Amino acid sequence: MSVDRSLKSRSALTRHRNVLKRDERIDVLTDEDNWHENKDSVFGLPKVAHRKSGAGKKAKKIKDKADEAAAEGKTE
Repeated sequence: MSVDRSLKSRSALTRHRNVLKRDERIDVLTDEDNWHENKDSVFGLPKVAHRKSGAGKKAKKIKDKADEAAAEGKTE
């Protein structure tokens, strides 16, 4: 029998959201230097692209010390 969705851990239910909240949009605009506190209004904010970042490839694990030394450019 499967576990009910409401009983799953909180982190398992976190998903990528395409729509940002107002304060999140202001944070993104501030990072891009497109937000000025005194000049801009919190109403009618411009759209902000929020892309899901792709995970990069994991580094291969080195098995031998000789391989480790070769990877670091050292010789024994």
